[in-house]
Amino acid sequence: MTTDSLSAIRSYLEISPTLGTAGQPTAEQFKAVAEAGYTVVVNLALSTSDHAIANEAELVKSLGMTHFHIPVVWEAPTPVDLEIFFKVMQRNRHLKVFVHCALNMRVSAFVYLYRVFCLKENEPMAQADLHRIWQPNPTWQAFIDQILD
Repeated sequence: MTTDSLSAIRSYLEISPTLGTAGQPTAEQFKAVAEAGYTVVVNLALSTSDHAIANEAELVKSLGMTHFHIPVVWEAPTPVDLEIFFKVMQRNRHLKVFVHCALNMRVSAFVYLYRVFCLKENEPMAQADLHRIWQPNPTWQAFIDQILD
């Protein structure tokens, strides 16, 4: 395994042939994302997150991919953040989408909810992928529960 492959990206998880999630890739790893056929990158991390790339949008665009940045505050995710995410995902649902944040925790929660609400996937299966990344902390579990109610 080289450090510039998809599998080297922190917590990379292929959800489906058209959806992958991960923590923050390096500049070199974004090349692997493009080479794997992803055409859309969605970043849910803040620009001040650990290992954030200052010029990520420009880098992603230079590799021929579209970039969306939806900064979700770790300590305070909101339904509005999720609604924006759902809209971006729905508009790009026919493309190969790579979604990342700092550690794939925000992303795994948002993708879990997207799969259940928008894709109408089996909830236990979507939850199993969420739990492959982490067991949501009390803040994130309360957010998930609020959305599911």
